[in-house]
Amino acid sequence: MEPGFSSRRFLPSTSMLLAFDMAARTGSFTGAARELNLTQGAVSKQIIALEELLGVDLFDRAHHSVVLTAPGKIYAREIRVALDQILSASMRVIAHPAGGTLNLAVLPSFGTRWLMPRLPGFLEEHPGITINFATKLVPFDFRAEPLDAAIHFGAPGWPHAECTYLMGEEIVPVCSPGFLEVHPQREPRDLAGTPLLHISSRADNWTNWFRTQGVSMEESEGMYFEQFLTAAQAAVAGLGAVLLPKFLIDKELESRELVQIFDLPLRSEQGYYLVTPHENAEFAPVVAFRDWLLKTVEGQD
Repeated sequence: MEPGFSSRRFLPSTSMLLAFDMAARTGSFTGAARELNLTQGAVSKQIIALEELLGVDLFDRAHHSVVLTAPGKIYAREIRVALDQILSASMRVIAHPAGGTLNLAVLPSFGTRWLMPRLPGFLEEHPGITINFATKLVPFDFRAEPLDAAIHFGAPGWPHAECTYLMGEEIVPVCSPGFLEVHPQREPRDLAGTPLLHISSRADNWTNWFRTQGVSMEESEGMYFEQFLTAAQAAVAGLGAVLLPKFLIDKELESRELVQIFDLPLRSEQGYYLVTPHENAEFAPVVAFRDWLLKTVEGQD
């Protein structure tokens, strides 16, 4: 969160921080002055101003040396990280003026099976942009996470953020060839009596699928999985039938590790969205990634 007006008075100047950091590194105001091409008095003045601003003694001063106090050691460690980040950001901007870093949350199965195979195309178009990934299975508060955007499945409502629709989802019933031999399926109602696998985030998928086929079914028992790909591997192992998005299991269908039981897809009312907090909507890496996603999705239709 951006500092408010009242808290800005606790933001030291860069000259204060550089003087403090170098004195902490060298253990000497004289050494810091030499490294910064300043006088010893100028360095001392900046550090005194910093201590007055913070209301904390950062150094114990002896006749010929200075030693960090306990609060000074903590502050030095954190300030060094912050200065290194500023330096890295500056170097990236110099090297790639149109680049930047995109911190992106992704759903693991979507990221592995759909996004990653296509991502080289984005990086080729935007070589100055670096993407850092985090895995998120459920919505979260952008104000509490250092993330610029997220790819989310569900409804478009997300507090303090805007949602860009990417694509829908069709799920199909699949199982292993061996499972199908043991549990032959002639019509949808036959599936109701076989072991069924479930996705925790789509717990009502089977109920909805059976309903669309005119089969009355209460909530069924069976194994539950958090991720599609884990459920897919369970199905490959012959543990049951499962409803999965077809675009995520192309490899298994092509290799016939999984087979589609019926050509009766269920179209979800929800969809995949790129979610961006309002303050990041025009952030250059987000704009570039959003435009590329929309172009890529349109190209696969």
